[in-house]
Amino acid sequence: MITSKNPYTGEVVEEFKEYTKEEVNAAIERADNRFKTWRKVSYEEKRDLMLNAAKELRENQKAYAEDITTEMGKPISQAMAEIEKCAWVCEYYAENAKNHLANETIETDAQKSYVSYEPIGVVLAIMPWNYPFWQAFRFAAPALMAGNIGLLKHASNVMRSANNIQTVFEKAGFPKDCFQNLVISSSKIEEILKDDRVKAVTLTGSKPAGSAVAATAGSEIKKSVLELGGSNALVVFKDANIQKTVETCVQARYQNTGQSCIAGKRLLLHESIEDQFMEEFVKQVRELKSGDPMDEDTYIGTLAREDLAEDLESQIKDSVEKGAKIVLGGKRDKAYFEPTILTNVKKGMRVFDEETFGPAISVTTFKENQEAIDLVNYSDFGLGVSIFTEDFDFAEGIISEFEDGAVFVNELVKSDPRLPFGGTKISGYGRELSSHGIQEFVNRKTVYFNKY
Repeated sequence: MITSKNPYTGEVVEEFKEYTKEEVNAAIERADNRFKTWRKVSYEEKRDLMLNAAKELRENQKAYAEDITTEMGKPISQAMAEIEKCAWVCEYYAENAKNHLANETIETDAQKSYVSYEPIGVVLAIMPWNYPFWQAFRFAAPALMAGNIGLLKHASNVMRSANNIQTVFEKAGFPKDCFQNLVISSSKIEEILKDDRVKAVTLTGSKPAGSAVAATAGSEIKKSVLELGGSNALVVFKDANIQKTVETCVQARYQNTGQSCIAGKRLLLHESIEDQFMEEFVKQVRELKSGDPMDEDTYIGTLAREDLAEDLESQIKDSVEKGAKIVLGGKRDKAYFEPTILTNVKKGMRVFDEETFGPAISVTTFKENQEAIDLVNYSDFGLGVSIFTEDFDFAEGIISEFEDGAVFVNELVKSDPRLPFGGTKISGYGRELSSHGIQEFVNRKTVYFNKY
């Protein structure tokens, strides 16, 4: 059985019977058969269905959001925002997929030559619990609009949300088996990836999970896209707008109770503004309301599981032993962890070197601008970086020096359907969203006409 447990109350939400090997095989067979007809459906028909999905999400936004909150502890207001963002990505691809996949004419010696973009078939999506709807929809919307079929292997602790996602597409009127949730544990992933009917895989998750999936996909010569962890830096230069930057940094680190790959986890401050910045930063973090995730005023809920809070506690304890100082928070109560700020953090400490997945931020100061750039690039991760400065010419001049997949100026790193999303180094490879994302799982076919 696969069990969903409320991290705030400790109560079991629901238990799900895991699919047998025969049931998994039947699901893949249905998906493969559906692809043969779905790939021929017009963009116009797919557009209408995807717009129906957006409508279904909005009409039942509260119910879907409440299940997210119940299963993994996300504050309800943030869960509601997550559902709205899913509706947005459905609308984006409904309106833009046709143009993103239009034939690309290329002038050559041929009478006519172009590149066409054609669906490849059944794609397996392995998704995490921290944004249980959004992570799945940012895969599903482009994949289905491209003519592919989706199979979802979701995190075990959000299986109700996983079933809800399939329900959204069914209620929207998509043909049966265009998108299926597989109620399975991770032990069945390798066998599914080796099935000839499954053509590619996308995974959002940890480095070990991504490495294992990529290895299997590689052995089968199948396309994979990996969106893995992050340890994003928030770099505040001496000319930054302090008040607005503090507000952005608080949101960047503490939304979703800090459980986000793109959260700003390392705060790098120019030493000349440290005192002024930290006074306001500590004040605003202290004011964040913790409590029942179902309360609309709650900003900090629990972590999704108690072991995640224990991991964060271990990282902080080890860093303090090496010289870091806790200026706020630092205490754990089961799955709840206080909003925490650590100063005097240096390279070699776990809260700087590792990804911290929870409401804790490390603070490091720098003297020279190049020192800040080097501190950002020191990380093994490369998902994104936020820099804060009033000098846009300066910002433009240093963007190329960062090794990350994204640089945001005076803004937190965030995913947007209109922009490609993905990282470098151990943060993964490939891109989601925008035209780049929808073109990940297509056959880029070269077409060449010559007249004798």
